[in-house]
Amino acid sequence: MEYISTRGRAPALDFEGATLAGLASDGGLYLPREWPRFSQADIAAMAGLPYAELATRIMLPFVGNSIKPDRLRELCFAAYGRFSHAAVTPLKQFDEQQWLLELFHGPTLAFKDVALQMLGLLFEEFLSRSDAHLTIVGATSGDTGSAAIDAVAGRDQIDIFMLHPKGRISDVQRRQMTTVLAPNVHNIAIEGSFDDAQATVKRMFNDSAMNGRYRIGAVNSINWARLMAQIVYYFAASLQLGGPARKVAFSVPTGNFGDVFAGYVAAQMGLPIERLIVATNVNDILHRALSEGDYSAGEVTPTAAPSMDIQVSSNFERLLFDCGGRDGAAMAEQMAVFEREKAMRLTNAQRDGASGLFSSARVNPDDMNSAMRWANDSAGEVIDPHTAIGLHAARIAEVAADIPVVTLATAHPAKFRDAVERATGIRPALPQRVGDLFAREERYDELTGDYDSIANYVAGRATESS
Repeated sequence: MEYISTRGRAPALDFEGATLAGLASDGGLYLPREWPRFSQADIAAMAGLPYAELATRIMLPFVGNSIKPDRLRELCFAAYGRFSHAAVTPLKQFDEQQWLLELFHGPTLAFKDVALQMLGLLFEEFLSRSDAHLTIVGATSGDTGSAAIDAVAGRDQIDIFMLHPKGRISDVQRRQMTTVLAPNVHNIAIEGSFDDAQATVKRMFNDSAMNGRYRIGAVNSINWARLMAQIVYYFAASLQLGGPARKVAFSVPTGNFGDVFAGYVAAQMGLPIERLIVATNVNDILHRALSEGDYSAGEVTPTAAPSMDIQVSSNFERLLFDCGGRDGAAMAEQMAVFEREKAMRLTNAQRDGASGLFSSARVNPDDMNSAMRWANDSAGEVIDPHTAIGLHAARIAEVAADIPVVTLATAHPAKFRDAVERATGIRPALPQRVGDLFAREERYDELTGDYDSIANYVAGRATESS
C-alpha cells in the first residue's frame, strides 16, 4: 500500500513512513493511493468476530508489507484489551430507529482511545526497528491530548508536547492530561483557540529549523494511521445491525472531520452506508461547506461542546481531494487560497462528490440540551453534549424508517459533568478507574500563543533525531 499527499508534491510513502511522518512535507495529508475494497461476501464473513480480530481484517490492506499479519493481530489485541467493555464499542438502542454507538470505554473515556491506543503501539513498533527518536507535537480541543498522552506516556523513544487552549476545555479533560507526570510528557496551555494551537503544530511540521533537528510526528487526525483505526467501528456497528445486507446511517458529531471521514472510507471499502450525517455546533463551517459550498472560517465561539469549537477542519481536505478528482496541484492551489483568505468555495465536483453520501445539521445549544433530556427521559441514557449534538441531528434527519440511524457517542458524560447537570439535573460520576482524578497532582506550563515561544519550549526539551 502506497500513500500520497493531497497536495501532490511530497514523496509517496509506505504505511510505516506515513505513520511516522504524520503531515506530508508539502503541507498536505497522506491517504492511500487507492481504496482497498471488500466484497459483500467478505464483509458478511466478518460478522461475529471479536473486535480486535475485526480490526485486524479491516486494517490489514492498509498496512501492506510494513507489519506482518500475525504481528498486526497481536497489536490489535493489545490495544483493545485495555477497554472496559468486552465489545470495545457496544451498541445501545434508543427507540425503533435510533441507536447509540458507545466509543468511550477506553482508558481516557473518549473515542480517541480507539485510534490512539493503536497508534501508540504502531509508533513503538516502528521506532524499535532503529534507534530513532520521535517528537510528537499535537494540539487538542479536549480529548485527543489525554488519549495520546495515555498511549505514549513512559515510552523511551518518544517525547510528546501537547498544546491545549487555556480555559477552553473541561476540568476533567485538562486533568486527564496534566496529571500524567511521565518525564516524556509535556503539557502546554496556550492563549487562544484550538485553531491557533493547530496552526502552530502545522507550522512546526513545515519549519526546517525544527524538523531538521527533530523527527516530528503527529497524533492529531492528520495522521492517517489514526483514521485507519476509526474505520473499524463503522463495520462493527453495521454488522450488528444487519449489514452488509442492510444499509445503516451514521450521525457523527464532528469538528475536525476525522471521525466522519473514517465513515466515508468505510463506504469506499464497500460497506453499505445510507448516509453520513455531519453534526456541528454553532461553529458550523462544515455544515456551511456541505450545504452551501461555503468553506469560510469565522471566529471560534466557545460552547459546552468544546471539542467541536473549531473553524478549520483539517481532515476536510482529504474529502475534497478524493471527491475533486485527486488532483494534487489543484488541491494545493485551493488550500493556498484558504490559508491566505480563510475562505474558499467548493468546486462543483467536490460538492457533487460529497452530496451522495453526506448531509449536515447545525445544532444550537437549546437543541443540544433538549437531546440530552430526551435521551435520559426516553431511554434512561445520560449522554455528553457532543453526543447530544449528533443525536439531535440524527432525529431530525430524513432517513427512511427501515434504516437504523447510529449516533456516535464520542465521550463519557462525566467528562462534561457541568453541562450534563445543567441540562438534565444529573451529575454523572467518573468511572471508578479514573475516580481519583481530582486528587492527582497537575503539571503543565502556560505560554502565549506566539510560534517562537512554543518552538523554543519544544527545542529546549526534545531529543534530537540521530
